Amino acid sequence: MKTLKHLFDRNEEWADAIKLEQPDFFSQLSTQQSPEYLWIGCSDSRVPANQIVNLLPGEVFVHRNIANVVVHTDLNCLSVVQFAVEVLKVKHIIVCGHYGCGGVKASMDDQHHGLIENWLGHIKDVARFHKDELEPLIGEPRFDRLCELNVIEQVINVGSSTVVQGAWQQGAELSLHGWIYSIKNGMLKDLDMCINSAEQLQEKRCL
Repeated sequence: MKTLKHLFDRNEEWADAIKLEQPDFFSQLSTQQSPEYLWIGCSDSRVPANQIVNLLPGEVFVHRNIANVVVHTDLNCLSVVQFAVEVLKVKHIIVCGHYGCGGVKASMDDQHHGLIENWLGHIKDVARFHKDELEPLIGEPRFDRLCELNVIEQVINVGSSTVVQGAWQQGAELSLHGWIYSIKNGMLKDLDMCINSAEQLQEKRCL
């Protein structure tokens, strides 16, 4: 049986390097978790949340799934949002997609993908909502724009959740953000979805 020893070796090297640089890092980390940010991102292995924004473990609470989708029936995602907002008291929820997203691309073709078709249906809905904007685009520009529109739609879904709506009603300081990441150059792009209240959410819905 293979035990992936090389990964345990890399873990030891990483932990030793951290302790050499900051001897009390793990003792402090083990006593509390108080991140300011919840990151909802794609499961793609090329998009690691902490590394992209250069933050250490403990500084970002993370939820990832195929194509960074937020669905009102997904109790896994909504439970993460609730824990982040109500227990950790995060100040920011970031939905971060990425160009070249395999989930978005799969939603655009006519092939059968099995079980994941049920999940990709949410992205197909986004394409349908924005049909007039997407139809004139061809190839990569269309693909890229759907990646962006998917992020925008998911930010609206986060803001529409009972958890976030309830937090705003109680006066919580909570902001939503929609970003997209380029694997080609490592840079983030703000999609102008910074939302701080139910009123601002309604304004974005109407755009």
